[in-house]
Parts: sequence; C-alpha cells; structure tokens
Amino acid sequence: MSVLSSAAAAPLQTTPNPDPIPDSVNELLTQYGGLVGKVVAFVVAFFVVWILARLVLVPIAKRLMEGAGYDETVLTLADNVLGALAVVLAVAIAFTVAGFGNVIAAFATLAGALALALGFAAQDLLSNFVAGVFILKDKPFEVGDWIEWNDMSGRVEDIDLRVSRVKTFDNERITVPNSELADNAVKNPVAYDKLRQKFVFGIGYDDDIDHARSVIVEEAETNPDILDDPAPDVRVTELADSYVGLQSRFWIANPGRSDFVRIRSDFVQAVKERLDAETIDMPYPYRQLTGAVETTVTDSGTQQSTATDD
Repeated sequence: MSVLSSAAAAPLQTTPNPDPIPDSVNELLTQYGGLVGKVVAFVVAFFVVWILARLVLVPIAKRLMEGAGYDETVLTLADNVLGALAVVLAVAIAFTVAGFGNVIAAFATLAGALALALGFAAQDLLSNFVAGVFILKDKPFEVGDWIEWNDMSGRVEDIDLRVSRVKTFDNERITVPNSELADNAVKNPVAYDKLRQKFVFGIGYDDDIDHARSVIVEEAETNPDILDDPAPDVRVTELADSYVGLQSRFWIANPGRSDFVRIRSDFVQAVKERLDAETIDMPYPYRQLTGAVETTVTDSGTQQSTATDD
C-alpha cells in the first residue's frame, strides 16, 4: 500500500521539446543534420539522373526514332515527352536515394488513379492522338495529297497529332479526327507518279467496233498530257440496251485533281467530235409511249366517252 502511494505521489518526468530555432551551428547539426543530408542527397541524385537522361537516353531514343522514319512532328513531341519523363525519373530516383520511399509509393498510387480517370475521360482524344502518330509514321498520305474516304474527298492541308485538315475541291475546309482516317479505308489517287483513268464511250450496234477503237486510241495518242507508255487501249466492256460500250484506259503523269479533270475533259471532247466526223453513232436510250387515254365528258346529263390513241 505504501509503495503504491509513493509511486502515485512521485511527479511525472517529461522530456522538454527542443527549440525549433537552433541557437548555434552545433545545435543546428544536431537537430537537422539528418534532414540536411537527405536534402543534399536528393538534389545531387536529381541533377545526376536528369543530366544523364537528357544527355544520353533522350538523344539515343531520338536517333532510334529518326532511323525508324518518324515525322518531324512526332520527333518534336517525343523530345518533349522524353524530357518530362526524364524529370519524373530523376525525381523518383532522388526520393529513393534520399530515403523517402514512402513518398514515391504514395505518388505512384495517386498517379495511377489520375491516369485511370484521365484515360476514361479522354479516350477519344487519346485515340485520335495515337492515330495521328501512326499516320505520321506510316504516311498513307502526306500534305498536298488528294485523298478520298467515306464518300468525301479533298486535298490534305495539314496533319496534326489530333486532327487532319482537308480542303475540298469546292474550297471548303474539313477538320477530320485522325481516328476516322486511321479506322477507315482511305484512297490516295496521287500516291504514285502515274494514274490510270477510264471512260466508257457508247457506239451503235451497226457501227464498226474496230474503227471506233482506232479513233479513240488515236485521239489519246495525240493528247500531249496522256502518256505513251503505258500505251492507251480500248476494250469492249458491255452490250447495253442501246449501245456497245467501249472502255478507254489511259495514263497521266504526276496526277492531280485539276489535271485529271482537264485532261479527261479534253480527251472526251476530242473523241466525241472525231466520232461525229467519222459518222459513228453515239446513241442514247429513249422510250416511246403507246396506248390509249379514255376520257368521259358529261353534258346536260349525257355521258360521252372518247378515246385518243398516241
């Protein structure tokens, strides 16, 4: 009983809190020496890793991408992204070296949650972005090309990482998401140095097919914008109700939308005039209506029916 009472009467011993503002260098080192060492380790590790990444890893990655044939736009974006990754890598390694591993774990958890949320919110944007990278890498078309997709056509003005801008032949601008061009078939008529064109001329069943073919070939050969190699040719392709179809096939060099329209127009007009001069008929379908029309006329209660023949 006396022991308990003496223990209860004894005063509690407490450790005084150190003064947060040290009064001397020794006291500063005693209180904050460990923290200062960690800060120094963090700064040194950060700059070492960041310098190595910027001077070694980033140039190597860019050279590899240049060797793979990536567009300058992609290379510029890659340089920015790799620079940001170098900073993130340097921060992560610096925290680890300084002994703040728990900070890295918390940051990784938060970053993962943010990435997941942003991924759901910007999935269309990311889809267009990835599609833009592949368009710039694979080059299915380039700026200045004439392309056709989804019943639309025009000349490419600009290829960005998110959208491509196309100028129609009616002088309109269409801003197309890159995912639409990447996920659908795109026809590029000017991808090569030559383009073949086709046009069907119809002649009468009583006309000489060989004569008509020779006329069409001669007019193609006299057109300076139509290539001699490959040579133009004509094939019988259809026997329609009112004409025999002769399909002409000819090639043009350095194809473009304006040249294509002009060259084909000149060629078709020349063939039409030549066939007329050669008395080769170019028939067109027509219909003749026959029958009777019956009418009923009522006059003073009397009905009279008449029939008129066509």
